[in-house]
Amino acid sequence: MEFHPKDLPVSKTYDLKDVKDASDAVEDMVKLGFNDRKEGFRVLMPKEAKLAKRIGYTVTTGVTYGLRQKKEIRDIKYWTYHYDENHYAIVLISSKGLTELGF
Repeated sequence: MEFHPKDLPVSKTYDLKDVKDASDAVEDMVKLGFNDRKEGFRVLMPKEAKLAKRIGYTVTTGVTYGLRQKKEIRDIKYWTYHYDENHYAIVLISSKGLTELGF
């Protein structure tokens, strides 16, 4: 089944401006958790290549590290895409939730 990441259900969207915001968003996502969720999280980043790369790296590695610290399953899928003319976006969702949704 073909789909676009924007079509996935999202429980919370984080509009990040810098790496500090990314760290705060990671803490919140890890606190809320990915297990037993059929929806994911969306992270919006400014369309500045260097800053977006830093934010994306901080989010993806931070989520994995945070889940490992909590001893939770780290089987997370994510996609990066052009959200609109001013933002890139990352959608993160658990593999189990993605399977349950039929993707």
